[in-house]
Amino acid sequence: MNSTDFAHIGRTLRGMPASDGAGVRLTRVIGTPQLEMLDPFLMLDEFGTDQPEDYLAGFPEHPHRGFETVTYMLDGRMRHKDNHGNEGVLVPGSVQWMTAGRGLVHSEMPEQQEGRMRGFQLWVNLPAAEKMSQPQYQEFAPDRIPQLQPADGVRVKVIAGRVGDVAGPIRQPTTDPVYLDIELAPNTTWDHDLPEGHNAFAYAFEGGGSIGEGAQARAIASQEIAVLVGGRTVRLTAGEGGLRVILVAGRPLREPVARYGPFVMNTKEQIMQAFVDFQEGRF
Repeated sequence: MNSTDFAHIGRTLRGMPASDGAGVRLTRVIGTPQLEMLDPFLMLDEFGTDQPEDYLAGFPEHPHRGFETVTYMLDGRMRHKDNHGNEGVLVPGSVQWMTAGRGLVHSEMPEQQEGRMRGFQLWVNLPAAEKMSQPQYQEFAPDRIPQLQPADGVRVKVIAGRVGDVAGPIRQPTTDPVYLDIELAPNTTWDHDLPEGHNAFAYAFEGGGSIGEGAQARAIASQEIAVLVGGRTVRLTAGEGGLRVILVAGRPLREPVARYGPFVMNTKEQIMQAFVDFQEGRF
């Protein structure tokens, strides 16, 4: 295999401390001045704390329009409700892929008074043709997320995309997403092929290691995001302490983006209309 077939790290960076909702502390990884977006991904937040004061206020009712939110819980319990009558509880290992579409108002509140709350929320853009679609949910309990061991010392949870013959439960034909939770034992190497033309990143949240092959391999440390460029094959190598990453990829939309807070559209006029529709109760 020629080395040009391998993806390599274009750049790495660390997220920025932020707060959202009613003051929940988190780390913003995508959606910062250093990395405003990675088409089709608009934002990535990591939340992780065992201090209840950092999360108890939760995310009270707030609107969304024009994109999708993906919540992946690692630890803790979060109850979600919306103004269309949908309600449920996300538990450790569960995933919710919410298509806000034309608009909804929802809340995400912790279902615990103590203990650790940890996970990720990813925002994925919708194309212009789907921004005003009917809101919908794809929600999967931990036992619905396939988990496999494709090689010795490698464990993968397949949230979206495919590893070998195993496909994740999430379906989004437009962006054709890949979302894998990969855990490598110390000094283990594993290769994974991404779809042609996808934008991709890896975010290390436990341990460290490297991405790439040969002279192009570069280190990635815990709490760093690596923007991937080049070939389709991602080679992950764990360091002495092992490595756990989310590997995420999607087909870019290449459309104009106008965004303000919880609204992501294609023009400023559409953003202004979103405010009007929200204020007049049309979500």
